[in-house]
Amino acid sequence: MGSQQHDDDNGGRRRRPEARWCAVTGGRGFMARYLVAALLRSGEWRVRVTDLAPTLVFGPGETEEILSDALCNGRATYTSVDVCNLDQLTKAFEGVDVVFHTAAADPSKNNLQLHYKVNVVGTKNVIEACKICKVKRLIHTSTSAVVFDGVHGLFDVNESLPYPDKFPDAYAQTKAEAEKLVIKANNINDLLTCCLRPGSIFGAGDKFITTLDRYGWTNVTIGDGKNYDDFVYVENVVHGHLCAEKTLSTIEGARTSGGKAYFITNMEPMNMWDFTYLVQEELGYKRISKIKIPIVFIKPASYLIEWIYRVVFSHFGTCEPQILTPARVRYVTLNRTFSCNKAFEELGYKPIVTLQDGLRKAVKLYIQLSNKDLSKR
Repeated sequence: MGSQQHDDDNGGRRRRPEARWCAVTGGRGFMARYLVAALLRSGEWRVRVTDLAPTLVFGPGETEEILSDALCNGRATYTSVDVCNLDQLTKAFEGVDVVFHTAAADPSKNNLQLHYKVNVVGTKNVIEACKICKVKRLIHTSTSAVVFDGVHGLFDVNESLPYPDKFPDAYAQTKAEAEKLVIKANNINDLLTCCLRPGSIFGAGDKFITTLDRYGWTNVTIGDGKNYDDFVYVENVVHGHLCAEKTLSTIEGARTSGGKAYFITNMEPMNMWDFTYLVQEELGYKRISKIKIPIVFIKPASYLIEWIYRVVFSHFGTCEPQILTPARVRYVTLNRTFSCNKAFEELGYKPIVTLQDGLRKAVKLYIQLSNKDLSKR
């Protein structure tokens, strides 16, 4: 009877249980902003947002408004945290039940030292801080790139595919090392862990749509244009994280999914170049004649550009090339599709937004946010 009275308010209605605390590392990143908003919107969580920036600067958009309101009413906090600093992480994780580890080095910078420091050492620190603070569950944002060698195409592969001996870039290599650490940490000090491997994430606020808008007047295809990719709308990736957390919170789910990795996609593999053209059309660019550049020409050019940057321009602090790099050429010319059956069966994951709806929603929101930015200038 006592517990019933405690759970009821004065009117006899059952009160909602008090929201628990979770933490999101790299919480100001692209996908993480949507994740933070979803956690707050659920009403089940209070969120500690951690990121490198010393202060929080808001941009436009619904996710920002949700976080702003939560910061005002105490349902969210922001803390400047470097994942390479164990003391900072430990303070941020005090009293936290669940950690969503999304922090990672910028994939466009192919710097092994930087990626190792953030992705591997940083993940070691996150795991250690979770153990010290007795965090119950750790959901790690990995990437489908951890099984990609940059040489062989992947078509509908599942989680039984082993890590390759070599990787196309520092990002994939170090994310694979980080994933191994998280998987190994499962069930140590009562910490349950799970890794999610999203496909090519897109949505308003990502670099993909911004780049296509910048070069929308072009219609260039690299290679034969026949390769497929597994694009996944950002809200589906967030949904995958929530499914993983919910699964690990049950005894059976912890036994089944603890220490495992799962691919997360829209379950709608599509020709990569057709998808980019659809985005450009949604942005308002008329489709023009396709220009195909054979890979036999583009590969040598990418190596030459990379060599020129390393030998000449890197000494002057010039930004390294991000579009035409050997690694990028590999990503955009080979098949990369992944089976989501395991996530469906064990996590209960199923996309909540179709690829077509996600595309339209992302571009519409992107245009709205771009117009807001222009109106402020």
